[in-house]
Amino acid sequence: MNIAKTILAAAVAATAFSAPVIAQDAEFQLPEQCTTTAATSGMDHSAMGHGGMQGNQGGAMNSAMMDMMDMMGTGGVDLEAMPEHVQENMRRMMIRMPAMHEGMMMEDADVAFACGMIAHHQGAIDMAQVLLEHGDDPTMIELAGAIIAAQVGEIEQMTTWLAENAN
Repeated sequence: MNIAKTILAAAVAATAFSAPVIAQDAEFQLPEQCTTTAATSGMDHSAMGHGGMQGNQGGAMNSAMMDMMDMMGTGGVDLEAMPEHVQENMRRMMIRMPAMHEGMMMEDADVAFACGMIAHHQGAIDMAQVLLEHGDDPTMIELAGAIIAAQVGEIEQMTTWLAENAN
């Protein structure tokens, strides 16, 4: 009975900590200090095929997922035939990967680290949320809750640092 209470507490805590994060899923945006317009390099990231990948991509998302799967050596895989948790992880990854790339392109190394890690940590939160929705193992459910709590705190720390230190 104690393990059930622990799992329930972890799930409740994870949901509470991640509520703001869930709300921004479809429209994930890096802090303004992390956008390419804030970069002094002036590089047009859309020319690399990464512009406009944040937010709702509609039909382009499936194509982008398939392109990514091709790059990972899984070409020819029917994503729709995959388990629901795989589809959800891939969907969320397609939102976060371009944001992580964009964040890491900042000219200042400290800013690039914080910006890239914000998107990276959001990816960890996403994966943990998918586990909470689809997983069964009590140990993994508890770990997912702990990961969400830790990553939310670190994202807040990096966002605060950016607001105070990035130009």
